[in-house]
Amino acid sequence: MLASRIGAFPELSLGAFCASTGTALASLFMKPTQHDIIRECPTWEDCARKRHGDESARTGVLFGISLSSTDPKAAEAIFEFFWPHALKAGWSDIYLGSPVPGLRNWLSKNPGIPVAQYVRGERNGLPLDPQLRYYFKKGFRRIVAIRDQYFPHEPSLDFGVLIVGRVPLSGLSFIWKRVPLPWLQRMKKLLFLYL
Repeated sequence: MLASRIGAFPELSLGAFCASTGTALASLFMKPTQHDIIRECPTWEDCARKRHGDESARTGVLFGISLSSTDPKAAEAIFEFFWPHALKAGWSDIYLGSPVPGLRNWLSKNPGIPVAQYVRGERNGLPLDPQLRYYFKKGFRRIVAIRDQYFPHEPSLDFGVLIVGRVPLSGLSFIWKRVPLPWLQRMKKLLFLYL
């Protein structure tokens, strides 16, 4: 599965590795998509499936198939590396399917309360769920859909949340496409101020 993801969209397959051991610390796999298609998919598998025409989709929209990390700094490094490339390529929106690992525990203390109340709930301006809170801090702040049977995940009771984030400064894509990539790469620290 990993090899097929990399083979399908190598420029959208990223990894961060330990400089001394070569151990993989974080990875991000994405694919081009369209707003209407990704919003209609009932499961993560449907979202992640490669469709005919994905490779030529020039919609500015990506679906993040998976983001995994054993080191928060490695995940940060992936985003820091990717933003200049995303701006240069004209990518503007990235969708993710997130588990909600605090859901089962929350429902056990709040029986009968709708799942949406937990998913959309906030404390101090941040989502209640730890995974949604993590993504929120990475810029994925808009909840698009709450899906039952989205993917097997016991702590989430198989619920998933489709979220979307905007590539920082992508509203100026007509400029970034003309700017040399090395200039954008030098600006990457500035980009993180807008997250």
